[in-house]
Amino acid sequence: MHDEPSRSTDSAWTTDHQDRQVEQSVLLTVIDLHPAHVTVSELVRRLTRSPRAFIERDGVERAVTELAGKGLMHKHDFRNRPDAFVTPTQAALWAHELLLDEADEAA
Repeated sequence: MHDEPSRSTDSAWTTDHQDRQVEQSVLLTVIDLHPAHVTVSELVRRLTRSPRAFIERDGVERAVTELAGKGLMHKHDFRNRPDAFVTPTQAALWAHELLLDEADEAA
């Protein structure tokens, strides 16, 4: 019986870390632009070096999906539009405000 070689979790951690960084960038951008509605394509253009690169676009799109699933962002899909509008939820706005207040008090 052969033992399987151990697999490093460094790449998994790195991917998770990168995903969290993209989620953070997407959420902060949407909060900063609030109350304006922004599309996913606009976020891709703002947050990536090469908006046509699949991996960069995919990262932003996955971040939007994750944030919407966690209740931090609304994603408004329309049948007659190929792109979705996104806005922060009230919970995201309130949490951001609380964290900014906490940071101001600590300074």
